[in-house]
Amino acid sequence: MEALRIGDVARAAGVSVDAVRFYERRGVLPAPMRRASGYRQYTEATVERIRFAKSLQALGFRLDEVADVLAAVDAGIATCASEQPRVDAVLARIDEKMAELGAIRRGLLATLRRCRDGKCALLENAPRQPNAGSRGRNRAGRPTRAVYGERP
Repeated sequence: MEALRIGDVARAAGVSVDAVRFYERRGVLPAPMRRASGYRQYTEATVERIRFAKSLQALGFRLDEVADVLAAVDAGIATCASEQPRVDAVLARIDEKMAELGAIRRGLLATLRRCRDGKCALLENAPRQPNAGSRGRNRAGRPTRAVYGERP
């Protein structure tokens, strides 16, 4: 088994070197072996572990949940049945976020409908700065020289 350097691992796994170090600090990766020079030494298994962690994150798992799954796998106690509650929790969190995004989307659609009807709800209640007007700006809305500290 060939020893890999951190840059090799990062490239192969599609992450940055800093991400590899971060995964080590967060317990997603075990502490690597060290060469006599102190450089970290990895194996292809590290690359696969990072790829697996990234695939779990892509499914919505938080990093602490990824570390828990990997700890269960490492201990040999991970089964579909044992991991189902974790997957259920991730799914519930995603459903909640989707409901929040749905409410935001409905609000934006209502705002857009009102704008199309000539009643811009976005600007109706916008606070106005008193005496702001167009002072310091030309007709195109660009700052005049006076704004930049020059005299006209």
